[in-house]
Amino acid sequence: MSQSHAITDMRPRVAEAIEPTIPLSIVVPCFNEEQCISACYQRLVASCDRLINDCYEIVFVNDGSTDRTAEILLSIRERDRRVIIVDLARNYGHQLALSAGLSVTRGGRVLVIDADLQDPPELLGDMMAEMDRGADVVYGQRKRRDNESWFKLVSAKLFYRLLSRVASVPIPQDTGDFRLMTRQVVDILNSMPETHRFIRGMVSWIGFKQVPVFYDRNSRFAGETKYPMRKMIMLGSDAITAFAIAPLRFVYTLAFAAALLALALILWSIYTFLSEKAVPGWSSLMVVVLTFFAIQLFALGIIGEYIGRIFIQVKGRPMFIIKQIHRD
Repeated sequence: MSQSHAITDMRPRVAEAIEPTIPLSIVVPCFNEEQCISACYQRLVASCDRLINDCYEIVFVNDGSTDRTAEILLSIRERDRRVIIVDLARNYGHQLALSAGLSVTRGGRVLVIDADLQDPPELLGDMMAEMDRGADVVYGQRKRRDNESWFKLVSAKLFYRLLSRVASVPIPQDTGDFRLMTRQVVDILNSMPETHRFIRGMVSWIGFKQVPVFYDRNSRFAGETKYPMRKMIMLGSDAITAFAIAPLRFVYTLAFAAALLALALILWSIYTFLSEKAVPGWSSLMVVVLTFFAIQLFALGIIGEYIGRIFIQVKGRPMFIIKQIHRD
């Protein structure tokens, strides 16, 4: 059976507890993953069948794919009714696709994993064991990343170190969205209304007992990365502006330092004028003007980033539109 559904209520609200009907849900965001979907499904099923038999659901979120992803998902669902397909109205991006999948889950525990198989589904057993010992969130933390460029490795390391220093809550380093969460954590996450979502940071903000499971991250099973440099920069911007006001404080500090420097230059100019040592110079004037002009533009850019996000949030548009849900 197919259902039409849209998430439209953007107002802050208390998390509504959903009574789980099955032990486990798995959410897999997909964007042009025709080369990975079948292998991802097979490995997920093998891991789940070994742990909990048939009592689970796999929620594939088709995030506006333009290849054969949707067709392959429908063919899988014809053979396996445990598979649920959430078909979005267009491409909304990984974080909102993940949010859409979480909104329809019914499991007492929810695993989030990407379709590219860089994060191994076989780690589910270790995650379930940690949750049996009392954890509310079990996240995968990378020890090594295979076949990554030096630039991506260095930039990722620098980003996580910067985020850990400026964020208002501690966010584990070298982690992605690969994690197992309890129903309670998922319900709270679903109730959080922000449009620019950084899921791993939001989960850290929620709290409860969160523990890591360490693993070596594999290279993509097939296809090309869905996080090119532009999207990585956007995700980093979402992370920093969503969990830190440090950039605004930095602008304030920079403005204060600029004011002190300007005062010093004024006093120096008065001194040189009174002592008749002033030498007319276009270059020095332009250096001063351009320096303060650049500082002002930089400050306005950071403030504008925050204002832009406020503008988008207060419009109250849906985070995403679900065109169709294929489920029984």
